[in-house]
Order: sequence, then structure tokens, then C-alpha cells
Amino acid sequence: MGETSATILIVDDEAGVRELLADALRIVGYETLVAGDGDEALTLWRANTVDLCIVDVNMPTMDGFEFVESVRRDDAALPILLLSARDAAADVAHGLRIGADDYVRKPFSLEELLLRVSAILRRTSTSEDDERVLSCGPLTMNLDRHEVTVGDEPVDMSATEFRLLEVLLGKKNHLLSREQLLRDVWDITFDSETSVLDTYISYLRKKIHRDDFAPITTVRGVGFKLVDPRPSA
Repeated sequence: MGETSATILIVDDEAGVRELLADALRIVGYETLVAGDGDEALTLWRANTVDLCIVDVNMPTMDGFEFVESVRRDDAALPILLLSARDAAADVAHGLRIGADDYVRKPFSLEELLLRVSAILRRTSTSEDDERVLSCGPLTMNLDRHEVTVGDEPVDMSATEFRLLEVLLGKKNHLLSREQLLRDVWDITFDSETSVLDTYISYLRKKIHRDDFAPITTVRGVGFKLVDPRPSA
């Protein structure tokens, strides 16, 4: 699936926002579906092949958070980008915690939103060149099958968690700066005080750290690295 052949579901109770996003996404080559509330969006999602959802948080009947939770009960990997006029850090953290892949605040620039969409689709698409396996101690990551295991235990991951782990594993034992990780995973190349990286590092640690296996380390003020465990003496 190429980026611009993707189908994007837009969910917003404001008709003007739906039309603006649909027009902008179609111009750059995406297919679009639109819904005015979460219930209608769930119906469209179940009836169509959707590659990404762009969902407003503040909607009647079913808000964006409830939509994410409903989707995640059946699909752990579908990329979801939340839109919201709310700027409280707690709201952002809640959206990411329940399974959203990214969060863009209203009002937003179309250029930034299109960059975020492109970055999400790029990191969730696969190609023959990606058919490889990365590992670190008991941690194994199959890029072709989008599978992660620690020992014999499978680990469910969202698209963004998977991409962040892929970047860390691909540069195993190398320090990666915050700026590099934000660029490679979220395509954020501008000055930003976003806490999304710290949030997702926390998610990864909870999912893959086990007892004496804790490979993700923090270098304060610089970034993170994933360290291969030293063999026992």
C-alpha cells in the first residue's frame, strides 16, 4: 500500500472541518470517507477498508476517546490521529494511553496535519524490503508480520509503538537524541515541546521490560538507547 492510495476516515461533527480535511487529503491523492459522529464512523469503519482515522475528540453521542476505545477492542493496529481544541496535557496523555497514535490541536495548519498523516502511513506500511527480524535478548520483532514477542509471549502494539521500537532496535546500543526520534517516528522537524516521546517510551517499557530485562535506557537531557544485555560471566 503506497501512502497516497490509502483510505482515510474523517470523523468530526463540524461539516466545515470535514469538508476542509477531505478536500486537502483528496488533493494529495488519498481516498476519504467522512462521518459526523462516532456511531456513524464505526459503521463506516466496519464496512470499508480504512488505513487511518482522523477523529475529533469533542463530538456528541460518542466522543473521540470513546471511538478509539471501541476500535481498539477489535483492532490494535489501525492508526488513529486525534484532533482537539483541548490543550491540557492530561487530555493528550489520555488519548495516547487508550491507543491513539498522534494528537493534533485545533486550530491546526493543513501543512502540519498532512505531514503527520504522511508520517503515520509511512511507518505503518510494509514492503518487501522490510521483511526482516530484529532482536535484543529475549525480545524479537518481525517487521514483515508486525509481531513482537518477549520470550514466547506475544506483545500487542499500536502502529506508533511498533515504529518507535523498530527505530530503537535498528540502532541497538546507539544513543538516539530526542530530536532524531521525533523526526524518525513522528516526522516532527520543528521546535516542539511535545511529551509524546516520553509517553511512548513509558508504554514500551511497560510492555517489553521483564524482571532483569530492561533494555530501554534514558540519557538525561539527550535521548534514549536500547541496550543489548551483556552475556553473563
